Amino acid sequence: MASSQIRLKILPSVRCLFDKLVQVKVEGLAPHKPVQLRSKLVDDRGVVFKASALYKADETGQVDVSRAPSLGGSYTGVEPMGLFWAMAPDTPHNKFTKKNVLSPTLVELEVVNGETGVILASETNEREYMTEGMKRIPLEEGKIRGVLFIPPGKGPFPGIVDLYTFGGGLSEPRASLLASKDFVVLALAYLRYQDLPKSPKNLDLEYFEEGVTYLRSRPEVKGPGIGIISISHSGALALSMSSFLSGISATVCINACNANTAIPLHYKDLVIPPLSPVIENVKITDSGLVHVRDALPDPSLEENRASLMPIERATCQFLFAVAEDDHNWNSAFFANQAAATLRNHGKETFQLVSYPKAGHFLEVPPMPYCPSGFHAAIGSDVLFGGEPKAHSDAQLDLWERVQEFFKSHLDNSSIC
Repeated sequence: MASSQIRLKILPSVRCLFDKLVQVKVEGLAPHKPVQLRSKLVDDRGVVFKASALYKADETGQVDVSRAPSLGGSYTGVEPMGLFWAMAPDTPHNKFTKKNVLSPTLVELEVVNGETGVILASETNEREYMTEGMKRIPLEEGKIRGVLFIPPGKGPFPGIVDLYTFGGGLSEPRASLLASKDFVVLALAYLRYQDLPKSPKNLDLEYFEEGVTYLRSRPEVKGPGIGIISISHSGALALSMSSFLSGISATVCINACNANTAIPLHYKDLVIPPLSPVIENVKITDSGLVHVRDALPDPSLEENRASLMPIERATCQFLFAVAEDDHNWNSAFFANQAAATLRNHGKETFQLVSYPKAGHFLEVPPMPYCPSGFHAAIGSDVLFGGEPKAHSDAQLDLWERVQEFFKSHLDNSSIC
């Protein structure tokens, strides 16, 4: 039974946007006594994520997670949001999934007596994805499929196309949360969604061009140019859009490759073939996971150059973000090569930010860290790399950088 004297507070409110920091405080405890704080959520596929941490109440019987160190559990030290980012799935190799952004993610927090195991207090943090008044518009405009998010207010607002991973379907959390920062965001699907093909023989850049044209035509979108945000496989798509299409002003590539991968890319009469993986470089770890980091060859070698994205053609600004412990592929190598290409063509139109000990899926904070999971192109569970604390810090830093990058280059922007 919970004690009426003991209170678990989530400040400033139990309801907030998913990316907001909260202060977790416990009051009314016995001074200097040990307590365990536990967190739990169930994602939209029914996967349970949990974290726990041990604390000691101060002389006034309080634990303030933003000031007090965790003495053990899922993390140690002073980590204000540790109960959120340190959550791990009950069943391994599962990535947190949020399909319906119209409902919040519910994070249940509990205070447990460190000596008896009795639950002393509990509270639920409702972490929302959409601000009040935001519009979510499912799209079936011509060939394009996706969801458009329009912030409340008069506008016009800068526009961004959000591209996600090779896993396909549509991922809306990042797009909706970007829209809460006063951007019009088009989450654009490109496979395994509605009537889009599950295993296309090729991808057509005209499809993405249609998405860009549609977004730029919306009256809520401030021109002249728009932005693109991408991660993993979609990074090369973002680079191809920036290289060949007009109307792009700012492009974010997170842990991407500077060459085409997996599926041939067509644009008019041009075909960009995918890099051919070097199968002997794929390893199996002792735990049975596939390690694919070194499967892709150097795109700059003569035999691979047809797969390279010609980003020297682009006139937009780039933000390359790389995790140094990315085990999906060597994203630092690819980003440095992309930066060198631009520099060799007299262009300093890029920022490159690198995160030591971070893994592949750099998401909106405080998204639970995903060390391994299913890889659609491989067809099995693979290592994604990283360490939880460093990965969490990287997500926090990158999310702020992304917003600042788009605000800098989409206000009064010039276009490609």
